[in-house]
Amino acid sequence: MFDISMTIRKDMLVYKGKDEIRPRLTTIRDFNQGDAHESELQMNVHTGTHVDAPLHMLEDGENANLFFAENPFYKSKLLDLTEIDEKITAADLKEYNIEKNSFIILKTKNSQPGFLEKTPEKFIYLAESGAEYLIDKNIKGVGIDTNGIERAQSEHPTHKKLLAEKIMILEGLRLNQVPAGSYIMLLSLLKIADSDGLPGRAYLFENGEIETMLKLFK
Repeated sequence: MFDISMTIRKDMLVYKGKDEIRPRLTTIRDFNQGDAHESELQMNVHTGTHVDAPLHMLEDGENANLFFAENPFYKSKLLDLTEIDEKITAADLKEYNIEKNSFIILKTKNSQPGFLEKTPEKFIYLAESGAEYLIDKNIKGVGIDTNGIERAQSEHPTHKKLLAEKIMILEGLRLNQVPAGSYIMLLSLLKIADSDGLPGRAYLFENGEIETMLKLFK
């Protein structure tokens, strides 16, 4: 099992390294004020590991309530694209066998230790042609190892085209320890009503691991 989620903390990596969108965790009550310790978390719903709802980029798009009825287990395939230097195009994806209704996970140079910390605004992203190719393959969703799936594209075509087809976009993954291959992904999302995005926790299980665990609990 691989936990591919980001840890929420004050100094965590955020989109393009913007300090104004870093989460704030504040102690609002401690043992000097009573018999309990309480903290308050303030953060953007697109912080860390999260999914984008159509409403995020489409004016008439559905909000994240559409994900509430989703089965949290997804047949997934992790592609190692760490040789790519800027963006993932259709040509980069054509060599892979991408199955209908699968959840495609893109591992890039973003996963290399220190890469995003040095230049957070220059992350590897999914180009418009790559998004169009995945749409043609009728995938269920696509995930990537950075806080945004695209940059440097006018009008956000990667987001808009994927979300118009209700293809789930999963951002903020941690993949540096995960080899390419086929997995079952467990995606557990916070149930926030009417939101344009949902933070969550994601795990990858090697084939057969879920069946093994279920046997242990019989």
